[in-house]
Amino acid sequence: MMSKAIRIHAVGGPEVMKWEQVPTPQPGPAEALIHHEAVGLNYIDVYFRTGLYKTQLPAILGMEGAGVVVAVGDEVQNVSPGDRVAYAGGPLGAYATERVINAERLIKLPDSIDFTDAAAMMLQGMTAQYLLHRTFKVQAGQTILVHAAAGGVGLILCQWASYLGVNVIGVVSTPEKAAIAAANGAKHTIVGYTGLAAEVKRITGGAMVPVVYDSVGRDTFNTSLDCLAPLGMMVSYGNASGPVPPFDISVLSNKGSLFLTRPGFATYTSNRADMLACSTSLFAAVAKGIVKIQVNQTFPLEHAAAAHEALEARKTTGSTVLLP
Repeated sequence: MMSKAIRIHAVGGPEVMKWEQVPTPQPGPAEALIHHEAVGLNYIDVYFRTGLYKTQLPAILGMEGAGVVVAVGDEVQNVSPGDRVAYAGGPLGAYATERVINAERLIKLPDSIDFTDAAAMMLQGMTAQYLLHRTFKVQAGQTILVHAAAGGVGLILCQWASYLGVNVIGVVSTPEKAAIAAANGAKHTIVGYTGLAAEVKRITGGAMVPVVYDSVGRDTFNTSLDCLAPLGMMVSYGNASGPVPPFDISVLSNKGSLFLTRPGFATYTSNRADMLACSTSLFAAVAKGIVKIQVNQTFPLEHAAAAHEALEARKTTGSTVLLP
């Protein structure tokens, strides 16, 4: 049997992504074969495509998907053929009509969550969950700074933090995105990075913020540090503008004994108990209407290159889903 997949045989721009026939994989003893109904698009996919993150070639991109279990290996007990499931966090291989994955990585979907929302929410929503509840446990009354506030993770952070009684300052690249962030819980919005620290100082009456959630990376790193209060935490969780260059850690002391962390999804969901706790919290937030998943763009899976172009050009808001 044959399936279709987006594969890369070399790293580079979106043009390296090829829509190809591939053999349908068969599940090993602890694996499940999934037929994808929807595949999530995330900026980490760009990192693998460009070679910023390394992987063996040729490779099928993608770390998030939702669909139906087709077959399972002899040792699998947590899912069965016909189950509606989703997953996030890898390994690579989601940009395909079918794939196999370790069944322990699969999470059964509540009936209330459709495949498109599931593919949009697992990686981004679970990331937002651990950023707010574990990496830096936000408290009601705090004011926090969120970069890319109109993006997939950003919109979820804004909604969830606002529900928790947190005042969100959302940083965006255009006035249109500022309106979107404001409609999703950002109490204050700032367009662009120029003069960011001064504006944060004005908004906070000089207090600055206890935490910055920064997915942009190189272009905003130093400015983000300047927005922190003494003993504040810099949460650098993405590299949309490129990786942060090496820097002198004495800067952290000089700017107020700051904390710096680079959290990774794999660590926060490394065991099934943590993964289930994180996803259960996310599903509950969605079910209660605390978080509304906004799939603002969809592309056919075979046109994944066009989706990458839109993502890199900052032409997307909310989540983007690829449909096989």
